[in-house]
Amino acid sequence: MPELTDKQALIARLNSETAKISWLDLQKHYAAGNVLGVASSADLIKVAIALSEDSAAQIKTWLGDKSVFEVTDQQAMQWYENQTILWAIVIPPFVLVQVPSTTGRKNC
Repeated sequence: MPELTDKQALIARLNSETAKISWLDLQKHYAAGNVLGVASSADLIKVAIALSEDSAAQIKTWLGDKSVFEVTDQQAMQWYENQTILWAIVIPPFVLVQVPSTTGRKNC
């Protein structure tokens, strides 16, 4: 069996650590300012990789085009009221969240 490259191993680990969770369970992370949203058009795993590798230029680009965004109070309240289930992955100190698409999670 061929060995995985470091990047393949990271992708596999991040995929295994990604799970659906209720927004209600993320309240303390949101209150601490540690939740970042990922647009449904963006690849959650690619964003997690960039964050874990501290790819500041890429993250800045995504923040600029809203592929990655700070969750607003209005969005947080809507997710709370709707008891929304989100894809989530922890890249300390952040929790990345994404509304599940109807076609399934995107992987690298």
